[in-house]
Amino acid sequence: MDLIKSVTFGAILSAAIALVIGSQGTSAGPLAIHLVDVADARFFWSWPVFFSGTGLCFGMLLLQR
Repeated sequence: MDLIKSVTFGAILSAAIALVIGSQGTSAGPLAIHLVDVADARFFWSWPVFFSGTGLCFGMLLLQR
């Protein structure tokens, strides 16, 4: 259950950060922000931010036990 919560938080964090930085027209170097087309929707996404946010949240949830 903790992993599902962590993945959700990682996705929200990645979308929020990528939206702010990506809309400025930069890829932010190591964050690797890129524009993703899904059906008719376009949004910015960053896999490194997603994985690091998921890991951070998972660690925090494990510390709360």
